[in-house]
Amino acid sequence: MAGQRKASRYVVPVAVAGVAAATIGLVPALAASGDPDLPDITAQQLIEKIAASDTQTLSGTFRISTDLGLPSFAGLIPSAPGGSGSGSADPSERLTQLVSGSHTLRVAADGPDRQKLTLLDGSDEYSLIHNGDDLWAYDSKSNEVFHEKGEKGDEGEKGKHEQELPATPKELADEVLKAAGDTTSLTVGGTAKVAGRDAYQLVIKPKQSGSTVESVTIAVDAANGTPLKFTLDSVSGGKPVVDAGFTKVDFAKPAADTFDFKAPKGAKVTEGAADKAGKDAEEEFGKDFDKGLGGLFGGLGEGAKGEPNIIGEGWTTIARLDTGAPAPKTGEAPKEVQGFLDALGDKVSGKFGSGTVFKTKIVNALMTDDGKVYVGAVTPEKLVDAANSAK
Repeated sequence: MAGQRKASRYVVPVAVAGVAAATIGLVPALAASGDPDLPDITAQQLIEKIAASDTQTLSGTFRISTDLGLPSFAGLIPSAPGGSGSGSADPSERLTQLVSGSHTLRVAADGPDRQKLTLLDGSDEYSLIHNGDDLWAYDSKSNEVFHEKGEKGDEGEKGKHEQELPATPKELADEVLKAAGDTTSLTVGGTAKVAGRDAYQLVIKPKQSGSTVESVTIAVDAANGTPLKFTLDSVSGGKPVVDAGFTKVDFAKPAADTFDFKAPKGAKVTEGAADKAGKDAEEEFGKDFDKGLGGLFGGLGEGAKGEPNIIGEGWTTIARLDTGAPAPKTGEAPKEVQGFLDALGDKVSGKFGSGTVFKTKIVNALMTDDGKVYVGAVTPEKLVDAANSAK
């Protein structure tokens, strides 16, 4: 395990990849062609339409494609695609697959207490079922079941995985719109067909320079205001960082037995509280991988001096953290991660001294040689400027 601990120390910078995953949750992907002719609507009216939507039931299929501009994770994290994962049904391990590549999922929802998500991988399926105070996960390939019990109706007592169930498209849109302010441009970018339904497109862009975000586009159902598709584009161009949307959707109430689950005969059943091995792996390889910026700071913050300082505002916000210790020398990294770090990082220098910028298409992090960390959805130049100004 000592070797794994050493490896995980150098995997910490790549936890920035989890920021985009946490931001998008499991929102759906893919739009159909043909722009419908709909009545004109203002951006404010479209935002109000989203806020007024109260979709409680749906079922359908969606695709999510993620391109963070990262080298392969293969072999670095046990649960990553191509890694040496154990095949556990624990959601902590399996849902990190959505950080990269393209995936097809089936989803069903009946209010806040019943949801089901199935990740399809060829002939194999991985299902996550929330039904009342039970959370079940089943991996057909390994015939393993994960079960966790929570207290229905009590957010403080719910199991950790129940609280972390993938966000709905509406929750995603709400979070994006909540962050919109004077630094944000909101416009209606025409119409679209998504999963056979007429939709308006809300286009969200930073007014500030220096952000890595080119735009966020949310396709909104013209009839009921439900977000159907989410696209996040980077200023670096190329494929979207995230392209997620329904290919099929039905807003009728799913059959009640959709959310029933019984462990198949012969399946290995693991109760959440007893999953010691899974917890150890999660802690060692970035338990905060899918927690967003807050989780990244938690991972970097062992021995850190206080809370992160926030620099700037809006789309160019940067968080500064003092780890209290010199940054690890990437030249001493285990050989299995050295190539990854070389591809991910660039050496930089300035008034602050020297350090390394670890880059993705959307979130960048500057780690100075004296242990300071600057993180944000901003260009490397912005990070260097922030470090220079802080000296």
